[in-house]
Amino acid sequence: RVEAVGSDTALAGIQRMVGDAQASSSRAQALADRAAAWLFWFALVAGLLTAIAWTLLGQPDDAVVRTVTVLVIACPHALGLAIPLVIALSTERAAKTGVLIKNRMALERMRTIDVVLFDKTGTLTEGAHAVTGAAAVPGTSEGELLAFAAAAEADSEHPVARAIVQAATAHPEATRLGLRGTDFQSATGRGVRASVDGAEVMVGGPNMLRELGLSTPAMIAAATREWTDRGAGVLHVLREGTVIGALALEDQVRPESRAAVRALQDRGVKVAMITGDARQVADAVGADLGIDEVFAEVLPQDKDSKVTELQSRGLTVAMVGDGVNDAPALARAEVGIAIGAGTDVAMESAGVVLAGNDPRAVLSMIDLSRASYTKMIQNLVWATGYNIIAVPLAAGVLAPAGIVLSPAVGAVLMSVSTIVVALNAQLLRRLDLDPAHLAATDAEDRAAALSKRPATAPTH
Repeated sequence: RVEAVGSDTALAGIQRMVGDAQASSSRAQALADRAAAWLFWFALVAGLLTAIAWTLLGQPDDAVVRTVTVLVIACPHALGLAIPLVIALSTERAAKTGVLIKNRMALERMRTIDVVLFDKTGTLTEGAHAVTGAAAVPGTSEGELLAFAAAAEADSEHPVARAIVQAATAHPEATRLGLRGTDFQSATGRGVRASVDGAEVMVGGPNMLRELGLSTPAMIAAATREWTDRGAGVLHVLREGTVIGALALEDQVRPESRAAVRALQDRGVKVAMITGDARQVADAVGADLGIDEVFAEVLPQDKDSKVTELQSRGLTVAMVGDGVNDAPALARAEVGIAIGAGTDVAMESAGVVLAGNDPRAVLSMIDLSRASYTKMIQNLVWATGYNIIAVPLAAGVLAPAGIVLSPAVGAVLMSVSTIVVALNAQLLRRLDLDPAHLAATDAEDRAAALSKRPATAPTH
């Protein structure tokens, strides 16, 4: 089935993003533009002063030669190329490593990031939940519990819902009951409700129980406590307002996440995690990954407020997420980074899109941001310093010492300055941006360092 053609295809969209990024301006580009404007007036004034000075000295022929040399040597080619070359190369290098930059400012800001806030599900974890335990109250069998939960969740698109339906499908009793739900309703961040076999069935986490003023029945409390202790998520199943059981769901942590967290901390960047999961689950994942700060039981509409909270502490925030609910937080952060495997809304709200779902790609962005900024400054310093030194020489300030520059020499120097700027920008191609290499090296260094200092628990 052909779903898109021409400019509507994914490839065309990627081309537009890369093109827009290369065309977008940055602070350094604005500085270069202002410097080029000042260079015009500098060259004009220097040329006029040169012509006047040599004419007053009674050497009109030298006045013409010196003035022409000044105007040739002050040609702002190097200054004009200093930033655009770096922008083009850094955007290309990012795209080759699976980082699509929609907004040039996003990449430039990455070098100043103080904390990276990761959404847990689908970003630090696989996002593929599985039911790993079921506990029903007396009078309700495990099959009935799964059947009621699956019937209520059947119309939900959440990964947790799919895991519950899959578990019910694999359970003989639940399959035999064949319950169907109607009047499905979803309360984001709380749970779902539906009418199943003439009864109202609700499935949800701690927020739902809290709002209903309910608690876990004593008959299944030991099981749920064991689940939360090992970091599993717990969903309670209610029938007609009464808890009939609970399900344990676990989401596998990505192996790449540990390396990404450690490597970010090696770079002096704090790592925070935000999730709607219960506090115990979030704490378990945070401790496993070595997260600096954990925000748990956060409703989707409150995610951007957590970004604001971090910013209020004076921190510069990069937010990494993949869902529709992450869009406001992605837009609120100084740098929004969307996982390419996520939703279109998230990608539209972010300044950067990771083509894959590897959190280590954030490392590539930070290193590329720092390297490209360094190249911009080096090129600006070279282009500006070259003119400050070469223009007075072209004007003949050292003529009494027998040192003068001809227009031909001035043209060569001007060309050399442009070549130096171009070659310096090309050095970005030598930068290793492979996320696996970046994380592996830093993780090994960090492991050695951790063995020499006491471990600290995550803060909340």
